[in-house]
Amino acid sequence: MPTLLVQSELPGLELLHRGKVRDVYTLPNEHLLMVASDRLSAFDVVLPDAIPGKGEILTQISNFWFAHTAHLFPNHLTGIPVAQVLPEAVEASLYAQRAVVTRRLQPVPVEAIARGYLAGSGWKDYQATGNIGGVPLAAGLHQAERLSEPVFTPSTKASLGQHDETISFARMVEMIGAELAERIRAATLAIYRHAAAYAAERGLLIADTKLEFGTDPDGHLYVMDEMLTPDSSRFWPADQYRVDSSPPSFDKQFVRDYLETLDWDKQAPGPHLPAAIIAATQAKYAEALQRLTGLAIT
Repeated sequence: MPTLLVQSELPGLELLHRGKVRDVYTLPNEHLLMVASDRLSAFDVVLPDAIPGKGEILTQISNFWFAHTAHLFPNHLTGIPVAQVLPEAVEASLYAQRAVVTRRLQPVPVEAIARGYLAGSGWKDYQATGNIGGVPLAAGLHQAERLSEPVFTPSTKASLGQHDETISFARMVEMIGAELAERIRAATLAIYRHAAAYAAERGLLIADTKLEFGTDPDGHLYVMDEMLTPDSSRFWPADQYRVDSSPPSFDKQFVRDYLETLDWDKQAPGPHLPAAIIAATQAKYAEALQRLTGLAIT
């Protein structure tokens, strides 16, 4: 059975950051221990109910993609075994599949988003303006329609409880500089195209994905945090894909769709999830893991 971890406790290690999903601890030699909890966020609000095993699934999917795209772009993983850095009193099995030892990087303060289909906030922006984040699109496109070419639409990186906002590439250049912005855009689109082709062979469409990047003290750029997980991407089953609809998904859009039926203002605190929604969400995450990687959480 998957483990349940809502909040990590690692006595003896310095907690650097507790985010929406991940807890990050400081390690020697400019390394970090990153722990994926089972917390679930939606609309940038951490919900009061966790999804058992979700952190394990996210970590295993990320690790798969980091390995699968290492030839395209370097990532934050060090390869150091998690058990080697855990405090002695901690039950190692609880963290074995949900934690990784990473390089300590300076996060780039922009989220890098690649979109291959017109969905989610991108669809809403297109309906209002005919573009996404300043990227003009053809007229007359429909919901969930595949774009002729993937587009890069960065966003701000909001603090806990705040909402990300799509920005133009020009604004990204103003924030971090042209050279770094160009490298991130090129890497994001290359990773998305590679992953989308791989997933399509397994009957999954990746509508969009969000990546994060960071730099080391020498200025080298790495992709970091998580990669192509149900928390950072929109996965659709190819056999159920239809234009002019919101296809069923293997990501947390399932939870978002449920929350949209509630009288909730999308501000903290979030509403509790029914047991059926929790179980169905867990099953969707687990199926995404199995279909993408062939792995199963045991």
